[in-house]
Amino acid sequence: EVQLVESGGGLVQAGGSLRLSCAASGFPFEAYAIGWFRQAPGKQREGVSCRSSSDGTTYYADSVKGRFTISSDYAKNTVYLQMNSLKPEDTAVYFCAAVGFLVPCVSSRYDYWGQGTQVTVSS
Repeated sequence: EVQLVESGGGLVQAGGSLRLSCAASGFPFEAYAIGWFRQAPGKQREGVSCRSSSDGTTYYADSVKGRFTISSDYAKNTVYLQMNSLKPEDTAVYFCAAVGFLVPCVSSRYDYWGQGTQVTVSS
């Protein structure tokens, strides 16, 4: 059974940092693409950062470039999203997702999803 479990969300002041974790199980982690998506109230789910585990191809949304970093720990089957210089507009529920081949960082292209973790950035 494929499982993705996010953790690390919380409340932080603008300018602060958080690191989200996504623990994966039930599929060949090293062969899948893993993505981080977020959804704010009243908005569509958007791709934040996606990474192909097989070749390291990485995507970042323009709104997070230079502030967020996606990384993988293959020994732990875990993907991280380091978020620095957080802004109130980063407030959202953050989800990790997985798919078995390289696709654009678009939520409709991903097959497996975690339950999400809330990130709230206060001004």
